[in-house]
Amino acid sequence: MATAFDSTFTNGWMDRFAASAHATETELTTLDQQVGDGDFGVNLSAGVRATQRLRSESADAAAQDDPSAPLGSAASAFLDEIGGTSGPLFGLLFQALGAAVAARGPVLTTTGLAEGTENGLAAIRRVGDAKPGDKTLVDALAPAAEALRTAPDGTPPDTALALAADAAWQGVRDTAALRARMGRASYVGERASGIPDPGAVGVALLFASAAGTVTSLGPHLRVTG
Repeated sequence: MATAFDSTFTNGWMDRFAASAHATETELTTLDQQVGDGDFGVNLSAGVRATQRLRSESADAAAQDDPSAPLGSAASAFLDEIGGTSGPLFGLLFQALGAAVAARGPVLTTTGLAEGTENGLAAIRRVGDAKPGDKTLVDALAPAAEALRTAPDGTPPDTALALAADAAWQGVRDTAALRARMGRASYVGERASGIPDPGAVGVALLFASAAGTVTSLGPHLRVTG
């Protein structure tokens, strides 16, 4: 049976993202303790919990049928309730995704996802001044945006999101070899060598969760070949 790319899909996506964040919180914390403040896993889990609360509080029947509504709830949760660096940046991504999906409604489209991801990337770069190669979440988000933008015509959203997830995970693995030039990791120098950027991992978790819950980071962080 074909997938219906409506609010059921985006609600399921956000449910799986929440489950992925909770399942990998300890691993994310361990990563961030090595290169940052050690709070990324906690903040990501707090963000998805706040998202779920806002979604459950929405009694608007129209919102229940809107595929952009879960993304809008995530934007509000991360922008308004989560501190640190990660909250506002993920909030900007969700805000851009929600706006682009809404503009392309009433169902989720690959074009909307590509536009939203590209706009989210641009907003994050404006705010954080990071570029690819700086060892930040941009190193996962930029390849994900490119994968969505270049997906062949007619690619369904779930397939496009899987392509974005693959590109994001490769970006995550590539960050292990980078020297951080932005954020807290830039202060620890060589101690961050060989450690993937936690924010980039969070981006990859988001796209990967469109297909299923990520229960462990190990298989995705392992360099092959």
